[in-house]
Amino acid sequence: MGNDLFFESWGRFPKVSHLGMFAPQCVDKINDLIQSSDSLILPRGLGRSYGDSCLNEDGYLLSTKWLNKFYAFDENTGILKCEAGVTLDEILQTFVPRGWFLPVTPGTKFVTVGGAIANDIHGKNHHTAGTFGNQVIRFELLRSDGTRLLCSRETNPDWFKTTIGGLGLTGVITWAELPLKPIKGPYIEMESIKFNNLNEFFSISRESATDYKYIVSWLDCINSADIRGIFMRGNHSNTTETDASKISHSVSSWKTFPVDAPSFLLSAATVKLFNMLYYHKQIKKHEKKIVHYDPFFYPLDGINHWNRMYGNRGFLQWQGVVPFTEENEAIRTILSEIIKSGLSSFLVVLKEFGSIPPCGMLSFPMPGITLAVDFPNVGGRLFSLFDRLDKVVINSGGRLYPAKDARMAPETFQSSYPDFENFKKYIDPRFSSSFYRRIRGENNG
Repeated sequence: MGNDLFFESWGRFPKVSHLGMFAPQCVDKINDLIQSSDSLILPRGLGRSYGDSCLNEDGYLLSTKWLNKFYAFDENTGILKCEAGVTLDEILQTFVPRGWFLPVTPGTKFVTVGGAIANDIHGKNHHTAGTFGNQVIRFELLRSDGTRLLCSRETNPDWFKTTIGGLGLTGVITWAELPLKPIKGPYIEMESIKFNNLNEFFSISRESATDYKYIVSWLDCINSADIRGIFMRGNHSNTTETDASKISHSVSSWKTFPVDAPSFLLSAATVKLFNMLYYHKQIKKHEKKIVHYDPFFYPLDGINHWNRMYGNRGFLQWQGVVPFTEENEAIRTILSEIIKSGLSSFLVVLKEFGSIPPCGMLSFPMPGITLAVDFPNVGGRLFSLFDRLDKVVINSGGRLYPAKDARMAPETFQSSYPDFENFKKYIDPRFSSSFYRRIRGENNG
């Protein structure tokens, strides 16, 4: 067991203490460690969730750090079987040189396969592929009573759909099987298009959905009367690479954010300047280029510990999804509330989700428009803004992303995830998390 009793999420809020962390060296050791514990346990991958879904205050964490073995790979079908602690970074390093890519990936490669399933992550190709859970063929779930359940759409389907997006509460995922996608090389044919208002965004997004595998956009909602931004879309390129050193990404970045940044670094003035420079770095309205997959999918991974730029108080990300309507008033209201608040963010991401239903009972994605915004933790003013945004989401029939949340009220979660009561029947009695206790109303963390 590790001696460090203090753990935090990627957003560094909230900061809570634990009784310790178990780090089993192999799958066969997991159950003994669970039985030896005297408090509640939560499985944890790399801790890249932004809020408290990867924390278990006053309990134990069970790290999957050493459960990182590849079991099998079929070169004909691309089906990979690996332990739950294998990271997306390790999969890319190993299989991109062999001509295979992840079926779905979020904006960081530093997440584990188990974490990707437990949070049912999504990526830039949600409109064509759905979520990570949609790709998973099967996995093994270890319960605290020692039961090992093989879970798939055909075998133990209830456990399959409650564990996908189940936030690590149903047991420990020990291994999983998923299909990788064939690629010709490591490059993406990317186009970036500047837009000057939301109507233009929707127009570009709709015309891109059919012909482009990956779509996403960055917004500047601090610097203009209307919303402006840059829409990015792309497909895997047939361009090959013969230089082995250029095929997969660098193992580590030479750039590291060295210390907790002072608060003035992310003042309204500096964020406004950043947004202006970022928007105008592209001179033409429409540009095309071929880029490596690493900066296209993982631009922030290029700076180690980039979360330090928000300082010791950390940051919060708010991500919600609202259904499509004729005028899309809900997303316009949310953006208007953000602008009126005067709070500044340099990372605002807007995307349309597709119609492929997730298979997880508590999965976040749904057909509609999703917005993700990072803010420095400035206390009450920020929490008040988030409460107003939550109301717009709930009143429109949308929901918030648990993997990104650190403060939504219990009634907000329970009203937007109506299967929650049914889900609770599948929670392992020895497992819990700070997030779960909060959204049940057991504390107000």
